[in-house]
Amino acid sequence: MIVEITPEFLEKEMTRVGAHPVSFEIFERKAQIIPLKIFNISSPTANIIKQEMLSLGGDAIVHKNVINCKVENSDIILLGTKKHYELLLQKLEKNNYFDLPRVFQELKEYLLKEKVREISSPWGRVISFNRTLVMGIINVTPDSFYSGSRKMQIDEILKTAEDMIMNGVDIIDIGGQSTRPGSEPVGLEEEISRVIPAIENIRRNYPDVLISVDTYYSQVAKLAVEKGADIVNDISAFRFDESLVKVVAELKVPYILMHMKGTPKDMQKNPYYDDVIREIIEFFEERIEYANKNGVDPEKIIIDPGIGFGKRYEDNLEIMARLKEFKSLKKPILIGASRKSFIGKALGDLPPEERLEGTLGITALCVLNDVDIIRVHDVKENKRVVKVLEEIKCIRSSLQ
Repeated sequence: MIVEITPEFLEKEMTRVGAHPVSFEIFERKAQIIPLKIFNISSPTANIIKQEMLSLGGDAIVHKNVINCKVENSDIILLGTKKHYELLLQKLEKNNYFDLPRVFQELKEYLLKEKVREISSPWGRVISFNRTLVMGIINVTPDSFYSGSRKMQIDEILKTAEDMIMNGVDIIDIGGQSTRPGSEPVGLEEEISRVIPAIENIRRNYPDVLISVDTYYSQVAKLAVEKGADIVNDISAFRFDESLVKVVAELKVPYILMHMKGTPKDMQKNPYYDDVIREIIEFFEERIEYANKNGVDPEKIIIDPGIGFGKRYEDNLEIMARLKEFKSLKKPILIGASRKSFIGKALGDLPPEERLEGTLGITALCVLNDVDIIRVHDVKENKRVVKVLEEIKCIRSSLQ
C-alpha cells in the first residue's frame, strides 16, 4: 500500500514512523517542491542557474534556446525545496556577473520576507491576519449592482450594521458610489453627504467594530478617518486623486490597493491580458513602490486583484484558480467576488439575487487558499462557511 501524505500532516506521520524529532525540520525543508518563476533573465545567467540547481538536486525550466544563447533573455522556473534554495543562495552570494546579483537579491528577499501578522488603524484598533476575515458591504447608494446592499437611510444603515456585527463581521465597508461596469462617477460633495453620516453613526453606536471607507477621493478618506474609519479601500490604487497618497501617508491608515484596468465607466470595454497574473503582480509592485516613495507605510498595504474590474470571465476564473501566487508579494490579500457577474455566468447566467451559493463556493476557495479578507454582501452565510473551514485548518496548523 502507498499513500501520498497531506503536507500539513507530515510531522504527525513522521512521529508514527518513529523518526527522531530533531530530524523533523530537516525533512520538512526537503519535502515540498516550490516552483518559483523569475522573469527576464539573460541567457548566460539562466544557463548558470540551471546548472547550479541541477548540481544541488533541483532543476530549472528555461527557454529551449537558452543553451545556445539564441535568445537574449528567458524567464526561468526554479524547481526546488527550501533546502535547495538556501544552498543556491550560498552559491550565488559571491558571484557578481551577469544577472546573478539580481537573482540573488530577489530570491533572498522572497525567502526571508514575511507577511505582516497584524496592522493597526490610526485609532489603535487592530486587524489581525490569523484567519480569514469577513468584510461586510454597506452601499449608501441607490444604484449598486446588487439591490440588497443598498442602504440610504441612517436607520437601515444602523440595522444592517447591527445584523452584521451580530453575525460576526470583522470589518464593515462603507461606499458612497457604485463602481459597477458602466457607472458614472459621483461628485465629491454627494459622496461626502452619503458616506460621512453613515460612518459617524456606526462609530457612535458600535465603537469597537473596524470600519473601511470605499473611496478614491482624498477628502472623503480624510473626513472618514477623522470620523472613526480605520481603513481606506481604494479601487483606483492612488490614480484618480493625486492627493490621496498624501492623506494615507499622513494619517498612517491601512490601505487596500486594488487592480483595475481603466475606470468603472469603461473597464469592461474589451479588456485584454497576455498574462493576467503577471500583469496584475507587476501593477501591484509598481503601485507599492509609488506608495512607498510617497511616505505610505508598505506594511499597511493590503492588495486586491480586483475581481470584475477590467477582467474577462476567463481572467476572473484564472485569478481564483491561482490565488496563492499573489502571496509572492507578502501582503495581506482581499478578494471581493460577492454575487459578481462571473459567478452568475458560471451558474448559467443567473442574476445577482441568485448568486449566493456560488459566492459561498468562492468563499470556501478563498479560505482554503488562506486569503486574508473576503468582501461580501451576506455576512451570516459567508461567516458560517469561514468558521467551518477555519476549524478544519486549525487541525492542520496544530500539527505544524
